[in-house]
Amino acid sequence: MGFVTTVDGVQIFYKDWGPRDGRPVVFSHGWPLHSDSWEAQMLHLAAHGYRVIAHDRRGHGRSTQTWDGHDMDHYADDLAAVVDELDLHHITLLGFSTGGGEVARYIGRHGTHRTAQAGLISAVPPLMLQGPTNPDGVPIEVFDGLRAGSLADRSQLYKDLAAGPFFGFNRPGATVSQGMQDAFWLAGMAAGHKAAYDCIKAFSETDQTEDLRRFDVPTLVVHGDDDQVVPIDTAGRASASIVKNATLRIYPGAPHGLTDTHKDELNADLLAFANTYQR
Repeated sequence: MGFVTTVDGVQIFYKDWGPRDGRPVVFSHGWPLHSDSWEAQMLHLAAHGYRVIAHDRRGHGRSTQTWDGHDMDHYADDLAAVVDELDLHHITLLGFSTGGGEVARYIGRHGTHRTAQAGLISAVPPLMLQGPTNPDGVPIEVFDGLRAGSLADRSQLYKDLAAGPFFGFNRPGATVSQGMQDAFWLAGMAAGHKAAYDCIKAFSETDQTEDLRRFDVPTLVVHGDDDQVVPIDTAGRASASIVKNATLRIYPGAPHGLTDTHKDELNADLLAFANTYQR
């Protein structure tokens, strides 16, 4: 574990597990979480010989609670700072939810000279917000509701999200885990309030269509067809239709937080995908 300092003085926390000679897999997390949310996948891939690296986004987790810079451009450049500092090559670059937007913008801004594969998991691209050019998107009222809930009582907002749509625990017959709910709440409360608030605009209003068109590496898109947070038609299916030669894996009945609810299936898919790379 360590910190990388960005050009604007932000300290980005990262964890670095597994054998140092393993091919690197780099993870970008979702809102309002931090790198611990990837621990099941990191443990699995490290146990199979990969070097796994995950950072806490600026303002989240153990990184600096900076006041400014909570947008996809800064997120992507912070990711680049970690990748460059550790001098990583032939990366499998994976992003969950907001982290998928971070990965897309990273490729859009920095290219793929260090990246061998990409993965978008329950990811927000190409654009979540409904508008004239995106009629099937999510209405602005949904994101305004998140902002209002954040200002009114963000602790309760995170508890409600975890108990309901994030893990699909509001569905009839769902196997509810209090542990998953507690972990989500704990990670969310570790984020700076301003950072988490501003990130809502970043993940909902950033159009990443052109970023996706710059993908020129094998790309795996994984999405649950019961994702109540980032709808599959708006995101997963749309991204897979834009990225050249993308592979779309749909998890029937899976919610947004499938890194936990479907971790065994996802772990197997990510390992199989990483193993397809040949230098």
